[in-house]
Amino acid sequence: MNKFNQYILGLKFAFSYFTILPISFKEEDDLSAKNVLNSMLYFLPFLGFILGSIIIFLYGFLDNLEWFGALICAVVYMLLYGFIHTEAILDVVDAIYAKHGGKDAYDVIKDPSVGAMGVLYAVSLIILKLGAIVFLLLNNLFFEFISVLIISRFMLIILIRIFEFKSTFVMMLKKSLSFNGLLFSFIFTVIMIIVLSGLKSLILLFSAFIISFFIFHSIKKNLGFLNGDALGMTLELTEILLFIGITILWF
Repeated sequence: MNKFNQYILGLKFAFSYFTILPISFKEEDDLSAKNVLNSMLYFLPFLGFILGSIIIFLYGFLDNLEWFGALICAVVYMLLYGFIHTEAILDVVDAIYAKHGGKDAYDVIKDPSVGAMGVLYAVSLIILKLGAIVFLLLNNLFFEFISVLIISRFMLIILIRIFEFKSTFVMMLKKSLSFNGLLFSFIFTVIMIIVLSGLKSLILLFSAFIISFFIFHSIKKNLGFLNGDALGMTLELTEILLFIGITILWF
């Protein structure tokens, strides 16, 4: 398989893994190839752009419903990524509270059952996120919304590059990520957010670095390890805080 086909396969893999969009593969497709995993990562910001564009396009048909149309779009956004990042909040919070109780955090985070504290945190953050997206859509901050989706996914690449993980799959991604892939993602992210939201969007990017590293470090400190759930929770919290930041800085 030539490099171009591997890059296309990586793009498809990103959409199949992080969204519920219907993506098909052939039996001979090797999703574990280094170039495939590398391109899967550096296409993450592009994935954010596509998801955001879908939501804005949908809102164009529902804006006459005002807040209800915006709420539908906010829910659809979370549906599009299959709540995969939201589920991470449940697992991480449960594991943190279990560790405080003397249990093994890693065993708890791998347990499919859900604890009360995880549910309470997840529901609270879902309400906050839905409310923030509704506010942005009602105030026509469409490009800012898309910019946040691009930035939050770019931050995952940075975190994977820097930190060590107690996860076989994430470590495979880390080892596959090339400097050129990271550079490509950074350039794409910067160009896209400036085109969409202007130079002031760089404030969001800078803030995302600080927010993501603080959240990730806090999770590591409380859990004692990092895995894919830590990445998912970081993405959710970063998006929520950036949405809140837009409501403060843009008004």
